[in-house]
Order: sequence, then structure tokens, then C-alpha cells
Amino acid sequence: MPQKVLLFCDPGIDDSLAIIYGILSKKIELVGIVTSYGNVNQEQASQNVAYLLELANRKDVVLIGGAKGPLSGEFTPFYPEIHGEEGLGPIRPPATIKGELLNFDTVFKIIEKYGKELLIVDVGRSTSLALAFNLAGEEIMNSVKGYYLMGGAFLVPGNVTPGAEANFYGDQLAAAIVTGKVKNGVVYPLNVTNDAIITPEIINLIVATENNPYQPLIKSIFDYYFEAYQKLVPGIKGSPLHDVLTLFAISTPEAFKYVERKIYIGTEENDLRGVTIADFRPKPDIKPGENKVAIAMEVDVQAFIEDFIRVMTNKIPTGE
Repeated sequence: MPQKVLLFCDPGIDDSLAIIYGILSKKIELVGIVTSYGNVNQEQASQNVAYLLELANRKDVVLIGGAKGPLSGEFTPFYPEIHGEEGLGPIRPPATIKGELLNFDTVFKIIEKYGKELLIVDVGRSTSLALAFNLAGEEIMNSVKGYYLMGGAFLVPGNVTPGAEANFYGDQLAAAIVTGKVKNGVVYPLNVTNDAIITPEIINLIVATENNPYQPLIKSIFDYYFEAYQKLVPGIKGSPLHDVLTLFAISTPEAFKYVERKIYIGTEENDLRGVTIADFRPKPDIKPGENKVAIAMEVDVQAFIEDFIRVMTNKIPTGE
């Protein structure tokens, strides 16, 4: 049976490719998508998701309105140089596509409905998920199967500051709440997601099959994303698909090597904002009652590439 997934995201090109991957995968059943600010504002993120669902005629996937800004209430910068003005590179969703945006309490109805059958995946800023924990409490939120979180960087450089990754930096307070409260949580940091490089050659191979309505879109948004990454990381041969890798882990956890640690996140407005720290000493200090999560530290990149090609050349699942 496919794994039921409630996805928190902020599309953005990488998030959009993750949504497409989730729709095309035979091993994932998206039951709902929570849209928040991040790569674009919350309203644009919602339109982008509605557009992607429309292309696949997936009216069964509920669209839920999430946070419009971080817990601190501060100004949020967006990244049009990476994702385009509207989040899909050169693509502009038709103005007629809006999607029915359900209230945030739908999150709790989905949790109640599916319970241990549900995996919650957050590949954006942690704000909406932190709000869910604050509103519903740990007992209800941890009644699900578990959590997969894309964020952080451990003993490697950050991608928004020298030490911080964008998701955890974007709302460091929320990231600290979530990583401190989740049970059965797994974090996929830049340690592994930076290795999830997809090249233009792989994309050309995928779109040549003409198997699904997403493939022309995939080509356009990836090319935009790759051009941005060539400026960010001179000499890079492709683009890292951070969010897609997190969904890949659902069906292929054996492709990763994990360690279990307590995560500390810098929450002050200084050079340590959003920086993730864990005790990687051979004998880490372990305090009674501390909440620990699994941290992915290594990934089988070839397994990811082969799976990405296989999934993205699928036809739209019929549900039969």
C-alpha cells in the first residue's frame, strides 16, 4: 500500500518537483498539502500547488492554508533569483486556477482520520508545523507514524549563511519547537540533500518519454533552477533536489545512513541564527528525557537518481 503523506511546503521549484514526484510515485499517496510562505508568499504557493494538482486532475488532495510569516513576525525575504517571481521559474500558473483553500484545522482532521497510517513531511519553513504542535499539543501531533523534515546542516556549510540552512534559518524558533517535540522524527539536512544532484542530461532523458503532463513543466523549471545554481556554485554539474530527496526517503530509507541525536538550533539574531548543532563525539552526552531525532548523514546518490528517473517517467496513477 502507498504511504499516506501530509506534505507541508512552500513551492518554489524544488518543492514543486517534490509535489510532482509525490503525485507520480506509486509508493506515495498525497492526502493533503499545507502551503506556507518561504520561497514565495503563501498565496502564490497555494496557487502553484493548485496548478500542479489541476494538471493531474487530483481533486482528492486537499489544499490547506498555512502560515504567512515566521513566528517572530519579522519581514521575510523571498528568492526570485532562484525560483522566479512566482515560484515556478519562467512558468506562470493561469490566473483562473485558485484551488479551494481549507482552514488550518483540516490538519488535525487528517491526523484524526489516518493516525498511524500517516507520515507528515515538511520540506519548507517549520512555522506551520510548529503552530500545529502549539494548537493541538504533542499527544495528538505524535499520534501519526512519524515526521520527515528537510532542514539543517551538520558540520557542513549552510546555504543561506556560513552555518545555516534556509528552512531552519527562515524560522529558527519554529524549527527549534518542531525538532524538540516530534517523536519518530527524521531530519534530512544539507549533508545528504546537497548530494542529490540531478543533471540536465537526466532531465532530458525524462522529458523525452512524454509519459505525463508534467514533463514540459519539469524541463522549464529545472533549467531555470540549474541556471541559478550555476551562479551560486560555480562549476556545479546539476541542481540538488533537497525536497525530492526527502520524499525519496519514504520508500527507500535503506539508501541512507543515520545517527540519532538531540538537535540544538541557534535562535538568537546573530551569526548562530538557524545553525544546527548535535553532539557527534564518540560518546555524546545523553540527558534523561531529551528528545532525539534521526539525522541522515549519508545517501546512496545512484539509488536516488535511478528512482527519480523511474518515478518522473511514470504515467499519472489512475488509482486502480
